[in-house]
Amino acid sequence: MNDRPRLPLLIVSLLCLLPWDAKATDSADSTAKRPNILWIVGENFDLDFGCYGAKNVLTPNIDRLAANGIRYTNVFSTSPVCAPSRSCFMTGMYATTTDMHHMRSHRDDDYRLPTGVRPITQRLHDIGYTTANIKTIGDHVVGTGKLDLNFTNEGELYTTTNWSALKQQQPFFAQINMPEAEYDIYDRKSSEKDRVVWVGEEWHPQVATPANVTPPPYYPDHPIVRAEWARYLNSASGMDVRIGWILDQLQKDGLADNTVIIFFADNGRLEARGIHWCFDSGLHVPLVVHWPKNIPAPDHYRAGSVNDQVISLMDLTATTLSIAGVQRPDGMQSRVFLGNQPDPPRLYAFSARDRIDETIVRQRSVRGPRYHYIRNFTPGAGFLTLNRYKEKCFLVKPLMRELHTTGQLTGAAKDLMQPFPTEQLFDTLHDPFEIHNLANSRRSKPQRVLESMRTALDTWMVQTGDLGHIPEPDEVVHPFTKEMHDWFGTPDWYTPDKR
Repeated sequence: MNDRPRLPLLIVSLLCLLPWDAKATDSADSTAKRPNILWIVGENFDLDFGCYGAKNVLTPNIDRLAANGIRYTNVFSTSPVCAPSRSCFMTGMYATTTDMHHMRSHRDDDYRLPTGVRPITQRLHDIGYTTANIKTIGDHVVGTGKLDLNFTNEGELYTTTNWSALKQQQPFFAQINMPEAEYDIYDRKSSEKDRVVWVGEEWHPQVATPANVTPPPYYPDHPIVRAEWARYLNSASGMDVRIGWILDQLQKDGLADNTVIIFFADNGRLEARGIHWCFDSGLHVPLVVHWPKNIPAPDHYRAGSVNDQVISLMDLTATTLSIAGVQRPDGMQSRVFLGNQPDPPRLYAFSARDRIDETIVRQRSVRGPRYHYIRNFTPGAGFLTLNRYKEKCFLVKPLMRELHTTGQLTGAAKDLMQPFPTEQLFDTLHDPFEIHNLANSRRSKPQRVLESMRTALDTWMVQTGDLGHIPEPDEVVHPFTKEMHDWFGTPDWYTPDKR
């Protein structure tokens, strides 16, 4: 049994006093026709689609959704890795508040969600929604059925996995967790392979090639870097093919005109400096909302529009409930960003990284419309910190180790080899790759921004009861080292006294 405190006493007391009734609906909408809602969830993507201006991708289906929907440009996941992020948007509560902030935690203990916190699917089921987690449509594999949640003792989360049942069981909430972009690691034999393949790489459209791509400048210009970057972009094109299958079936089944479609990714890009780290590349995610013809649209919905407001990916929870006619429960940290009565826009989106696999590194992030502040709580940690999954699968990381050892790295790639400083501040308007740290700038504007974002983070950590300062017990952490070694192996250069 894990005896770590689930919530600070004050937070628990407040939560228990609040009315958390998932059946409470907007009175004006309680008898209205409820729309079907479809979440299409990409794995590990930044804004790398045609509708966002990406090159060397072919994404006509996502682009069509955006052309006829709303494309959001400033959406940030609450974690740069899947399980904490998914646990957050499935409950509408920060994983740092609910003790779900470590990667794949609480899989075999008696952890329960705090009083009043419930999965969104159960709230929707309470008001008559069929809830589905879809893997296949006909002969097509469209999803993985992935949960990857840091809670396992809350009972049934979905009522069906059968797409063909949905036509007769409306309204429905369906979630399709796309296979891309991901390494094909779940046979647990990655340590035996010279190179771990990407899911679907054998058939993905080969739009991107090592010759035509331009990887970010924090990587060296090297054939391995170019090949991996092309593989990632082709995953975006491959996922779009699967999305085409989904959209076609919606039309064939006569469901398209009654179904709100929400496309997003669970966290940032599958790249060595992306996923796991609180840079934009690990947190910035796409979000497109497409409204159907037969359901009255919210007052501020404009098909084909672009929305630049700062949104936390967690806000999907309250917004989805609102679309279904359910008021945001009091105490829920998620906000409604689309509807006739949206919540006030966020000034900042907050994100957190704690233990991922066997790697204990703590980071916090504050993202505004232009500036991005990161605080690093683990001295000496950085891009080179050992994570066996990344050392094995992300070929760019061992490559850069080798080039750094032989003195062949220069510029931003060389700088990336140093431990992260305690504070980082980036002006993403002029520095979209987040290379130039302004935290030590003597100019007045960056210093004013730094002070404001420092204060915002300190306030957020207190107000939300951030549990990141409480270490996990050794008996919880140690098994991950063995599991990751057995799964991915351990690099020859590593000895236990090194990071």
